[in-house]
Amino acid sequence: MTVLATSEPVVSRPPISSFEFWPDWLFYLPVVLFWILLGIRHRCLSLPTAANPVVETGGLCGERKSTILDRAGPMAAAWIAPYVVLTTAADDLGRALGALAAAGLALPIVVKPNIGCNGTGVRLAESVEALAAALEAFPRGVELVLQELVNFEGEAGIFYIREPGAEFGRVTSLTLKQAPILVGDGRSTLRELILQDERSGRIPDIYMPRLVGRLDHVLRPGEPFRLVFAGNHCKGSIFSDGRQEITRALSARVDAIMRDLPDFHFGRMDVRFESRAALRAGEGFRIIEVNGVGSEATHIWDPETRIWSAYRDQFRHYRAAFEIGAEMRRRGNRPTPLLELLSFWRLQRRLMASYPLND
Repeated sequence: MTVLATSEPVVSRPPISSFEFWPDWLFYLPVVLFWILLGIRHRCLSLPTAANPVVETGGLCGERKSTILDRAGPMAAAWIAPYVVLTTAADDLGRALGALAAAGLALPIVVKPNIGCNGTGVRLAESVEALAAALEAFPRGVELVLQELVNFEGEAGIFYIREPGAEFGRVTSLTLKQAPILVGDGRSTLRELILQDERSGRIPDIYMPRLVGRLDHVLRPGEPFRLVFAGNHCKGSIFSDGRQEITRALSARVDAIMRDLPDFHFGRMDVRFESRAALRAGEGFRIIEVNGVGSEATHIWDPETRIWSAYRDQFRHYRAAFEIGAEMRRRGNRPTPLLELLSFWRLQRRLMASYPLND
C-alpha cells in the first residue's frame, strides 16, 4: 500500500495521469511548435532568455542554481535554505565538512548538482559516510550545492510572473509535491510491494533502479519506506494542483521575495513548508531552489489534469515569457544567441549524463 508523505487529508485520486509518463518528445512536441511560432512572431527564438537578464540564459538551460540564489537581497535571502557551493576534487569530504562548518551548517544536508534539472543527481546525506558516498558518486570537477535539509514534510512549486516595470507580480501556479511511501506487511519484499501498488506497479522502472541491492528487503508490519526523495514527478513524486492554496497573503509574500531578486520576472520557486495553513498565510516555508524560464507550471502533472488543460497552461506561461523577453529587449537586454544557448544546453546534457541516480 502507498501512502503520501503529508499530514493533510488524502483524497482518492487516479494513480497517474493519462500523459504523465509519455516520452518527452511526444508530450513537448506541441510546446516546441508553439515556441517556434512565438519565436517567428517576435523574430527571436531565444527571446525568453532576456526575461531574467542576471541569470545565464535567463534560466532556460545550463544555468547555475547558485547564480539566482547568490543574487538574492537580504529580505529574500532570509527565506532561502542556507547552502555552500563545492567543486569536486581531491579530499572532497574534508573540504565539504570545512565549508559546511564555516557556513554554520551541519548534517543532514542535501547534495545536488549546481547545473542540472528534473532532480537528477539529488542526494540526501544524513551522515558523514553518506556525504562521502554522495560526493564520490559525482565525477571530479563538478560543481555541487550543499544545502541545509529543511525538515518540513510539505513541498511545493510556486510559479511567479512579473511584467517589467510592474509594481507587483503574481503567483500563477502552485503545485503540491508528495512522496509515495510504501507500508510493510512483514511478508512482502520491496520489489513485491512496488509491483503490488496501484501507482508504483505501473511505473516500477522509475523506482527500482535506485533500490538495487535492497529490493529483496522485507519491511516490518506498518514500517514506512519512502520511495523517492527528489521532488520531481519524472523521478516518481506525486504532484497535485494546489492553486486553491494561493491566497493574498501568500501572493504578497512571494512577490516581496521575488522582487528582492534583481531583474527576475519569470520562474518558479521550490519550497518546503510546515503546513498548508502556514503556506496559505505566507509563513512557515523555506526556499530550496529558484528556477528561471526553463521551469514550468508543474500543476499540469496532477493526475486529474486533462491534456488540453495542460497545454493551455503551458502555452499561457510561455507566451508570457516571450512578452516579457520582448519588453526586456526593448529596454536594452540582449537575448542569449542561439549558438551560445546550444552550448549551454550541451553542457547541461553532458553533465547530467554523468550524475549518479537521485535519492
